[in-house]
Amino acid sequence: MNKHQKDKLVALERIKANRHRTNLFKKCEQQLIAFFVCRIPSFVTSDMLTIVGLFGSVVTAGSFVLGHYVGRGWLLLGIVGLFINWFGDSLDGRLAYYRQTPRKWYGFSLDFIVDWFANILIGGAYICYAPHSKEFLGFVFVCLYGWAMMMALLRYKIVGTYTIDSGIFGPTEVRIVIMLLLVLEVILPDSLIYSSGVICFVLLLVDIKDFRQLLITADQQDKAEQLEQASQPIPTASCGEK
Repeated sequence: MNKHQKDKLVALERIKANRHRTNLFKKCEQQLIAFFVCRIPSFVTSDMLTIVGLFGSVVTAGSFVLGHYVGRGWLLLGIVGLFINWFGDSLDGRLAYYRQTPRKWYGFSLDFIVDWFANILIGGAYICYAPHSKEFLGFVFVCLYGWAMMMALLRYKIVGTYTIDSGIFGPTEVRIVIMLLLVLEVILPDSLIYSSGVICFVLLLVDIKDFRQLLITADQQDKAEQLEQASQPIPTASCGEK
């Protein structure tokens, strides 16, 4: 086994730290992340990768603006932007764990705010691209994706495990679907309007399902804590106390 193979095995173990994944392309994605983190130059930091991810969101947003004002073919630039976003967003924290220099709460806070800003940026750019009376779908997507992000935080608070997936779907799968829809929009003009409506509807159903499961989990946690409190011995007053 050569050095790169050993480094990849080490990376595979460290990139799994503190994160539970269930998404469809989990295995391939983890192997790809491990491949990259072994080869990133030492001067590149996690914060730099976070900026790279945000830049990818700017490129994606720009593709919608250019698609509206210049030509529909510019939407394909969004595919490049989404890959850049995946690269930075997926590798920033994993690089820190691979190098054994994680800043758990700093990185968690930074990632969450940057992801939320990127969500607003892309949703706003879609509003620019969409025809009149259909631009509200961008607003709906931002709200529904924001709801999913809040539930990820709440799950982390309740069960102590951070997961960003809903079943087999995660951010990576969402990016792939959007890439395919951008290609379809270039081939079949205005198809993105209808597909966006479908995405919002599916996301609404997923959010409702996850919210229901979150409430069930929270209720179970409450009951477990109440049982634990009930099992604690009641302190008795000593002879000198009234």
